[in-house]
Amino acid sequence: MPSPSDHEANPFGWLSPPDPATLDADALALFEKARANVGFLPNVFAAYAMRPEHMVRWIKHFNIILRGASGLSPAEREMIGVVVSAENRCLYCLVGHGAELRRLTGDPIFADQLSYDYRRAPLDERTRAMLDYAVKITRSPVECTQADIEHLRNLGFSDCDIFDIIETAAMFNFTNRLASATGILPNAEYYSQGRTS
Repeated sequence: MPSPSDHEANPFGWLSPPDPATLDADALALFEKARANVGFLPNVFAAYAMRPEHMVRWIKHFNIILRGASGLSPAEREMIGVVVSAENRCLYCLVGHGAELRRLTGDPIFADQLSYDYRRAPLDERTRAMLDYAVKITRSPVECTQADIEHLRNLGFSDCDIFDIIETAAMFNFTNRLASATGILPNAEYYSQGRTS
């Protein structure tokens, strides 16, 4: 078995995270809340603690986008996150949010299909259009047009829903770039989550 590389030895990535003893109360509270919610500290938290004040704001915004009031269900927003992360080949987000999608849907096969290639997953027209638009935002945002919006409206999405598709895709594009450029590895716990009842 090969020995771990420096990257694998430091799951927080290529930058050295700050000593937790130097973090303020807000950052430490977020760490403890994360541990209580998922049972471990996600590596992205430790890496993002490089700028604790940014981390606190980002986590709050991220949680509002994924779990706040919306016409899109939490599972639909995770689908966007998984598809965008697959398009960007972001290992951390694909593994972490793939686990959350398995949990939310209770269907590990479907969640894996979305992770590998959503185009071959069994999707209805409305969901496929939502994910196609998220991919377009990711690949070629300059090519987004009013016709894209009209297509989503015709499939029953409200303007607020469409904004939520856009903002969710944009947030994951930001997070994917942060995770990939800093070399954060997924926590080992994510790989098995949601695979057995």
